[in-house]
Amino acid sequence: MNFKVLYKQINEVNSLLQNSAVNAVNKHITIRNWIIGFYIYEYEQKGEDRAKYGDKLLKKLETQLTKNGVKGLTESNLYRFKRFYITYSSILETLSPESLLSNIHSSILETLSPKLKSIPAGVSSISINENSKKHTAHYSKLFAQTSFSHFTELIKISEPTKRAYYELLILQTHPSVRELRRAIDTLSFERTGLSKNKKLSFETISKKIKPTKPVDAIKDFYFFDFLDLDNIDVVDESHLETALLNHLEKFILELGNGFCFEARQKRILIGDEYFFIDMVFYHRILKCHVIIELKVDSFNHSYASQLKTYLKFYNKEIKQKTDNPAIGILLVADKNKTLVEYAVDGIDEKMFVSKYAVELPTKKQLENFIKNELKKL
Repeated sequence: MNFKVLYKQINEVNSLLQNSAVNAVNKHITIRNWIIGFYIYEYEQKGEDRAKYGDKLLKKLETQLTKNGVKGLTESNLYRFKRFYITYSSILETLSPESLLSNIHSSILETLSPKLKSIPAGVSSISINENSKKHTAHYSKLFAQTSFSHFTELIKISEPTKRAYYELLILQTHPSVRELRRAIDTLSFERTGLSKNKKLSFETISKKIKPTKPVDAIKDFYFFDFLDLDNIDVVDESHLETALLNHLEKFILELGNGFCFEARQKRILIGDEYFFIDMVFYHRILKCHVIIELKVDSFNHSYASQLKTYLKFYNKEIKQKTDNPAIGILLVADKNKTLVEYAVDGIDEKMFVSKYAVELPTKKQLENFIKNELKKL
């Protein structure tokens, strides 16, 4: 044996076992979240005292769990888990006895097995052909190879065929969550559908995707919350975003000018889908809501569209007769640039410039704030 051989052996065993450990944790996170979603769904359907909590159920659960020192089970995450269960309701049925299920405590299995026969009428992609061994194998691979963060992107897609496309993309390219989001945001499904040579289009898109690495999975905040580890040294997009929002809230209130803080991660229901607004203020002088969205990423037109959707919702569902139309502020902070964009809906541009702009922080103020905070972080 020489040095090169020694290096090769150590590197190989490290890579193999690191991959194995990450995959094991990811599987447990996914199945835990599915089971929690199952419990919540069952309770909402059949719970003896469910009427007592109503739409406050998830918030009440978050409060109780946090008191007991449980990390990561926030209201928004609990909602995601329920949605995950409904979307992928057949996930347990596709797993073999030799799989992860064999490692789940018998007391948990007892709470699941009697009820697995009554699966909700979800929008699972496996429903395309429930009895097909091909789709069962597809599902098993998806569960084995996909982190929950990837599933959080998949469950946003309501169309089964479209979701199945991105499931296939994940299985063939193993993208990071950011790469998956980019594929969705750049409409790769639609582009493939419009292409004459769909196979070539799919292959071209696949080749541009950089596969994820174990170290990327370890940075996932679900990973650290699940293991109850201190993740202060691992700063991913979600942590950076949270830090910026914490300081932004204080910054805006210190500006004065009539800002009153209303909510963080404000949950709204549009149709049958929940959305979470980063930050909502009410301006007592302008008499309007100010909605702020922060993206720790490059600017994407979908972000502006999302913000305008929130404004339309507020103007239609929340605005009082004495209120002025809501306005939105989109903040984009990536490594290369800072962008501040104001969005208006139902507001005359002249009125916005003359009346609103006087009381709101300027683009320059917000841009400088982001730049300074990024330097500190």
